Amino acid sequence: MKFNFLLSCLFISLFTYSQIIEEKVVLYNDSIVLPGTLTIPSTTSEPPVAIFIHGSGNVDRNGNQAGVNINANYIKQLSDSLNKYGIAFYRYDKRTATAKNSKYMTSNVTINNFVKDAQIAIEHFKNDPRFSDIVVIGHSQGSLIAMLALSEDVTKFVSISGPSMSIEETLIQQLNTQATALGDKAREHFTELMTTDTIQKVHPFLMNIFAPVNQKFLKSWNQYVPAQLIHEIKTQKILIVNGDSDSQVSPEEARILHQVKPEATLAIIPKMNHVLKEINSFQENINSYHKDTYPLSSKLIEALVEFIIK
Repeated sequence: MKFNFLLSCLFISLFTYSQIIEEKVVLYNDSIVLPGTLTIPSTTSEPPVAIFIHGSGNVDRNGNQAGVNINANYIKQLSDSLNKYGIAFYRYDKRTATAKNSKYMTSNVTINNFVKDAQIAIEHFKNDPRFSDIVVIGHSQGSLIAMLALSEDVTKFVSISGPSMSIEETLIQQLNTQATALGDKAREHFTELMTTDTIQKVHPFLMNIFAPVNQKFLKSWNQYVPAQLIHEIKTQKILIVNGDSDSQVSPEEARILHQVKPEATLAIIPKMNHVLKEINSFQENINSYHKDTYPLSSKLIEALVEFIIK
């Protein structure tokens, strides 16, 4: 069944544990189903609600990814942690993590589809009298998506491990660490893609990035430079966060975002990696992606609580 306007279907299964109320919330973007979970501290009157926007991949509402052995559970842990401080939290399965959506996941998907999903989540909560404020937390690619989805209904925005550069510059920088020839070829591919909408002959070593099924999405993604977008944010208070042990997004990215938005708050979290866990070694960094036994960084929770509640 298709919907041509915002429609949400709320299936509520309420139960209380440790004074937390949990609701199952299912939102729809046309034929795309976005199942999610809302948790509300029952002892807090009109708490702020944080909406979490995930990064790339088929990330579910808990922060796990089927098929690639990512079981960090970091979004669920973040929800539980913020609930303890009187902050409500909404997290949803990314459209790519929901089996019902598989027939709609074609080469026509663009980053703007993910932006619309986030906007629908914001729209759902904007008139909910239970909440005092809406805070949007964007993680990794989700930082860019959140920037594009922000509306005047959002009072605060948190960027966690958000890149500052376009996806073109980000990928070329990464490829140059392997071989400058690959970085040069990627630059050629992006130039061809942005001017002709396609790449006629993809370098075999770059096929995992520039495969035909990815090209429309890459082009849509490459239109945006996060450092430019964050500079243009006028309405929301901003917190920029990065871990100094993040092996996917360097803390330098956060510093660049802060340079173009100096009125924002910057927090570089010691020993925090990309999945928000506190780690003390290279091996712990790897293991923390696959096991949910690693705790979130307590410094991250402190920074978020101070920013959201103050």
